[in-house]
Amino acid sequence: MNVPTARCAPTDPTATSDRASLVRRARGRDEQAIRELIRQMNPRLFRVARGMAGSDAEAEEIVQETYLLAFTRLDGFRGEAQFATWITRIAINCALMQRRRAQPSKEYDTVKEEEADGVLPFPVQHTELPEAALGRAQIRALLEDAVSQLPPDLRLPFVMREAEGLSVGIIARQLDLSSVTVRTRLFRARRKLRAVLEQRVAGGFESIYPFDGARCSNMADRVIAGLALNHVGR
Repeated sequence: MNVPTARCAPTDPTATSDRASLVRRARGRDEQAIRELIRQMNPRLFRVARGMAGSDAEAEEIVQETYLLAFTRLDGFRGEAQFATWITRIAINCALMQRRRAQPSKEYDTVKEEEADGVLPFPVQHTELPEAALGRAQIRALLEDAVSQLPPDLRLPFVMREAEGLSVGIIARQLDLSSVTVRTRLFRARRKLRAVLEQRVAGGFESIYPFDGARCSNMADRVIAGLALNHVGR
């Protein structure tokens, strides 16, 4: 089936009710439904993956692996939690596995497997004037470079808090950490960043690690191709 690829865009919260229908169709390998779910989830999953990965390329690998795992295991999605929560947890676990493969002797935090009620919200982005967009892009580049210098155990909680706007309690539950540990890591992350950023980029963290345009469309193409190969191999 040839389905036009769509540009990624921030998900409209009112579209959540339609996601259950998309998931049902995706279980039947409806390509259009799979592409739409990828379009909706790409920005969030890439941001979370990039919070743990050392580069954009590694983050894209994590996101692709997440989709392949999720869409081949949809029968295991019971619907007790939001689809966004379920697939985000898969993304976090894929990132953890990648880190373990890279450094097998190092211990990392793990994520609880049971379903939870919380949903990772995605901030709405608004249309900007060209001049404002240019300035924002420059700030984003500076932010991404600075945030990327943080070690992964500090970077992920920081991105979840500052970019995704999650509460300390939700971050603690998602990462199976105590609230005290999360607060400590956030403090350490901010302290490392403050000297470079405090005078120039206050309030700009919601713009980091975007995932849209051709990158979004290419992700959908790769996932569809991977799912086709998995199906043939059965």
